[in-house]
Amino acid sequence: MKKRMLGMASCLAVSAAAAIADDAGNRSYGQMDEVLVLGEVLFQDQITSLKTPTPIINVPQSVFVIGSEEIQRRGFSSIGDIVNHVPGLNTSQGEGHRDSVVFRGVRSTADFFIDGVRDDVQYYRPLYNLEQVEVLKGPNALLFGRGGTGGVLNRVTKKGLLGENFTDVAIAADTFGGVSFQVDRNMDTGSDSAVRINAYYESLENHRDFFDGDQLGVNPTAKIRFSDATTLDLYYEYIDHQRFIDRGIPTGTNGFPIRALKDTVFGDPELNTTELEAHVLKAMVQHRFSETMKANFSVFYGDYDKLYQNFYAAKYDQAATPNQVTLDGYVDTTQRENLQLSGNIVSELQLGDTVHTVLAGFEVMDTSSNQDRFNTYFDTSLSDEESFSLTAGTPLALSGGVGVNAAGLLTRNDFTSKLNDDTHVDIDVVSLFVQDEIQLTENFIAVIGARYDEFDISVNNIKAGEVRSRKDDEISPRAGLIYKPQENVSIYVSYSESFLPRSGEQFANINGNNDKLDPNTFESLELGLKWNLSDRLSLSAAVFETDKSSPEVDDSDASKLVVVDSSIDGFEIQLQGQLNDNWSLTASYGYLDGEQVDQTGPTGLRPRELPENTFSVWSAFQATPQLGLGLGASYQDDSFINNSNSARLPSYTRVDAAVYYDVSDDLRVQFNIDNVADEVYYPNAHSTHQASVGEEINARLSVQWRL
Repeated sequence: MKKRMLGMASCLAVSAAAAIADDAGNRSYGQMDEVLVLGEVLFQDQITSLKTPTPIINVPQSVFVIGSEEIQRRGFSSIGDIVNHVPGLNTSQGEGHRDSVVFRGVRSTADFFIDGVRDDVQYYRPLYNLEQVEVLKGPNALLFGRGGTGGVLNRVTKKGLLGENFTDVAIAADTFGGVSFQVDRNMDTGSDSAVRINAYYESLENHRDFFDGDQLGVNPTAKIRFSDATTLDLYYEYIDHQRFIDRGIPTGTNGFPIRALKDTVFGDPELNTTELEAHVLKAMVQHRFSETMKANFSVFYGDYDKLYQNFYAAKYDQAATPNQVTLDGYVDTTQRENLQLSGNIVSELQLGDTVHTVLAGFEVMDTSSNQDRFNTYFDTSLSDEESFSLTAGTPLALSGGVGVNAAGLLTRNDFTSKLNDDTHVDIDVVSLFVQDEIQLTENFIAVIGARYDEFDISVNNIKAGEVRSRKDDEISPRAGLIYKPQENVSIYVSYSESFLPRSGEQFANINGNNDKLDPNTFESLELGLKWNLSDRLSLSAAVFETDKSSPEVDDSDASKLVVVDSSIDGFEIQLQGQLNDNWSLTASYGYLDGEQVDQTGPTGLRPRELPENTFSVWSAFQATPQLGLGLGASYQDDSFINNSNSARLPSYTRVDAAVYYDVSDDLRVQFNIDNVADEVYYPNAHSTHQASVGEEINARLSVQWRL
């Protein structure tokens, strides 16, 4: 355990150094002088979203990486927890049933990847089996294809470790009543094989009435080394997840969430629920052809079955009817199967005085997705909306879809009579990409590449009785130039593009004119600095602008198309690492600005979910060889909830703390306190009357030991 405490420096400094993993899972950092020596750093076993063994200091874009050790220390239990401490990123509510990240002002529920493979289903992603989480900001189509318009988030999973036998166990309980259990078991099954099983169970609780849930995950993996040149990784994961859907509270006449309603839940304790069952299988073969060429090929299959149903506050007028709220709702199901084949070759070449790291690859994807939605239908209003009496702090009188409306009449909801949509979607994607990282001189590195995507979608709209299809062919370029005045400093400029088809992230339909419109395109220009102040402390900064071009039908003439352009720009800076042997620090600041644009030009309105300033700091101090202390704060500026700028989330500051104590080398006790000051805050929203209420003060006691 003490060794793991000392390893925190590596976890914090990973954004500034290359992590070169061997079969035993060891890492060394700060070996920048070896990066372009042929064959010395080409072969790493840890899969990363960069696909090439490039030290992050030489990557011409803003990158954030956090390791499992730091995730555990900070007490993070969700993707949202991590995102709230990444400069330039914030969270959206995601309708209470999914991860939803705002990457540099661009909201996404689909720009998620696992070991570099697309993971676009809407759900809450667990952290129990992760080695690290990587965030690459800006358009990323070259490596990831469609989407990735503001950035992508990649989860790197734990793999079997050759020659190791261990069992790590962790249990935790918090003052809300939530408990969790996690086990990580690695078994050496021979000189050339290993099996690893990660599993967890969590009983969910929080500060809101009715909230509960359960999460279960089991992830067995195996590694087989056929020779010194060839390895195979096998992976299976089963996820079973259920939780209460909480859509938050309404805003009032001043546009802010109504504090008096912070303890009121607008939903049905029996019917506000989301359920997910998923089976994921992966296989990846890596082969070394020579000391300067390596290839990998992977197969990914995912089978997802998801349901979510909910009631939520749709309308509220604090001035006219302060004691009455209108509820709406729906039930939605998704059955999706994803099959992805991908492969790439990385080769180091020396041509004259230049050294090239060439990446070439392909991806083939076959997706089948069936989804339907039924709206609520109340037998009193004969519509999907019904009004109910409201008393602050008192749950609404609705249970099992039955309640008493504002007129005092018994009302019943039917989730089967009002079909909103029913679509069966088939998608075929073929992608080819190539990239060259060129060491031009001792001080200059150039990166240039492009990706070709063929995106073919067919949508069978059952309700409308029609089938529509569309095929898009897109080429997405990327270019960057890195200047290194010295080995530990890089100054870069980069340009990249991405696109999003008109079928959207979840490709539910291409109705109306969407089957006639070209994809939205995104361009990003970024200027940045990365500076390794020491082998354990790094500073990074970037200024950027992302431009969006959106083909649209002309408002005044439906036979014509126009292109609407808009942009978001910003600045971010981060200091991360060890100040000395006992003191570590992570501090970041992000600034974002933008203006909504329509066919007539700038509107003077700010994009929704775009806080101007965000700030995060976390400091950990090793007081004694056994005792460690952590203290941090995060700040988010106010931001607009809706595009009309009539509702907004107030700014907030949240303070967190932690205490770690190593009872022995193999046993640690950890105590985390979230929201130490018991701040009332609203971290995100989905729409005008659905603002999330942040968690009250909560303490969590956890015990981690190696058996």
